[in-house]
Amino acid sequence: MALTRRTLVAAGLAAPALIGLGRAAQAATILKLSHQFPGGTIDEGDFRDRMCRKFAAAVKERSKGAIEVQVYPGSSLMKTNAQFSAMRKGALDMSLYPLPYAGGEVPETNIGLMPALVTSYQQAMAWKKAPVGRKLTEILLSKNIVLVSWVWQAGGVASRERPLVRPEDAKGLKVRGGSREMDLMMKAAGAATLSLPSNESYAAMQTGACDAVITSSTSLISFRLEELSKSLTSGRGRSYWFMLEPIMMSKTVFDGLPQDQRDLIMAVGAELESFGQEGAQADDTRVEQIFGKAGAKVETLDEATLGRWRDIARDSAWKDYAAKSSSCAEMLKLAEAVA
Repeated sequence: MALTRRTLVAAGLAAPALIGLGRAAQAATILKLSHQFPGGTIDEGDFRDRMCRKFAAAVKERSKGAIEVQVYPGSSLMKTNAQFSAMRKGALDMSLYPLPYAGGEVPETNIGLMPALVTSYQQAMAWKKAPVGRKLTEILLSKNIVLVSWVWQAGGVASRERPLVRPEDAKGLKVRGGSREMDLMMKAAGAATLSLPSNESYAAMQTGACDAVITSSTSLISFRLEELSKSLTSGRGRSYWFMLEPIMMSKTVFDGLPQDQRDLIMAVGAELESFGQEGAQADDTRVEQIFGKAGAKVETLDEATLGRWRDIARDSAWKDYAAKSSSCAEMLKLAEAVA
């Protein structure tokens, strides 16, 4: 078929457009962000999922579509405990991940849930700019992990039967603590312990494998533990359970991005930290309302009781952690200096 002038002109106009589309597709970077918590929307649901979605939306908008972050809630992309190792290998781009879950690979990360070491949000958020935060960031970088956004959460105790408030209450209970160090403190108080991710807590309580679950206020809500509990010890005001659950990124993937995109990711991560802290603190209040409405007895810790837990933690968990290595001992010393 003969080519007409109109066909040639149309083809000439279309070619640059097709080339442009090819360049745009080539330039776009897809990052997969995994977490274990229930999914929702950018406006509703678990604040950690919302934080990830806000991160994705901000990065896409400010990169003008050059970076797209896809969020995978509920461990739908990969199992919870596999996520840290996958990031280290570059097989997973990003995760909002409870830091002490990585303790089996990087013992220093258990500082992220050291019982009674951090007891307030003010103290927790001071870590980032303090020597302990710089040391932790350096250690993670050496393990191929970039710490993008700091998120701290207070936690409480959901109990199937009797309350777990004072150290003597722990005797004979089967308790999920959330980290090796938390388990050491509970064992020293007379409890039996079991290790499992928070998203497996409901099943453990339902079957009777676990009598009490210690986890963040948000997880107590999101995993509906009020349905199985007769008692709540709230983390509002003060708690011996503060966990660092940051957004982290594979350094391999991070280093593969242009400098302007790396700067953008870090800037958005820092800006969202206030949202994370506000979300965590709001849930400390909301969890009391939800459990109370479900008929659970709600209690809080006083300063004297917190001090008793700290004494037990210092003689068990803190001592064990510091003995692991000179690096762990230094981390603990730096953390204790943050008032």
